[in-house]
Amino acid sequence: MSPTRNRPLPMTQRAAPKSKPKSVPATRGSRATGRVTIIDVAAEAGVSPMTVSRALKTPALVQEVSRHRIFAAIDKLGYVPNQAAATLASARSLVVAVLVPSLTNTVFIETLSGIRDYLAGAGYQFLIGETGYDRAKEEQLIATYLAHAPAGFLLSSSEQYEILQSRPSSRAIPAVRMFDLGRSHHELSVGFSQIRAGYAVARHLVERGYRRPAFLAAQLDPRMMKRREGFRKGLQEAGIDPDVEVLLPLPTTVDMGAQLLRRVLEQHPSCDSVFCCNDDLALGALFECQRQGISVPREMAIAGFNDLSWAACATPSITTVVTPRYDIGYKSAEMLVQQLKGEEIARGRLDLGFELAVREST
Repeated sequence: MSPTRNRPLPMTQRAAPKSKPKSVPATRGSRATGRVTIIDVAAEAGVSPMTVSRALKTPALVQEVSRHRIFAAIDKLGYVPNQAAATLASARSLVVAVLVPSLTNTVFIETLSGIRDYLAGAGYQFLIGETGYDRAKEEQLIATYLAHAPAGFLLSSSEQYEILQSRPSSRAIPAVRMFDLGRSHHELSVGFSQIRAGYAVARHLVERGYRRPAFLAAQLDPRMMKRREGFRKGLQEAGIDPDVEVLLPLPTTVDMGAQLLRRVLEQHPSCDSVFCCNDDLALGALFECQRQGISVPREMAIAGFNDLSWAACATPSITTVVTPRYDIGYKSAEMLVQQLKGEEIARGRLDLGFELAVREST
């Protein structure tokens, strides 16, 4: 029998020749979904994918220049990080992102308490970001939280709201502004009119017979400047010069209040009353009057803002604007959850008002 080892296979048994792989045109994003990937972001920003990942998880570890390029690339490409996509694909997020300027200021602590109490009952958790009144940090925190696909945002300023709305990937995420009021009911907001509050203090001092009031402010965030606007309007209506003021772009402290009072008395010795943009400054001004032997309220009236717990216990007790801090947090959280559930919101611009607590210092 002749050997068959070298015989050619019949045509029906021959292996089909391997076809040459087709070339696939390069496209941006995942080949399967078309979604922009971290590799695309890295290429756009001129960094490695690992650097992009690090910028999203721990921004502080990435150089500022690179970080800005990365977040600019994310905005330009509309990148949604993988953890966000996984959350959206698997389940509805039950986490709310909250941004406040300070975690040591009683004002914001009480607001966070209101947020906690409502969200706990509604089955939500929340992440807290401290911005320190720094816009760059606000942008960083918002970008970081967006990577974790929160259910929504509770924001403490109009600037934070604008940052969030400027990102194409975040426009569908519900957000509520706290403390100040939005321009319309379409911008969900809970707070009160800072302008009207400042105006009320001016009218009170005028009605008490003070004719040379001054405005003392530090930090100079937008809310404080709105109080100034209202205060100036109230004085102008009474025919009083509104330009007696001292403004410093530094953190507010009790000691700062004493410094501001000294400065205004050096520049305007006839000043007979001061509206301090918060109670810390008002207490410092009161201490400085006591140090200099200035009688309060006979020679100098003092008004503050927020009605912190010790304002009524000071000697003399301090006149101040009472703000609904806890209710702002509670109602803001309630409004956000209503939005998330698709429920009808009676008032998208909820004005909780304020009170002027008139005490011994005026």
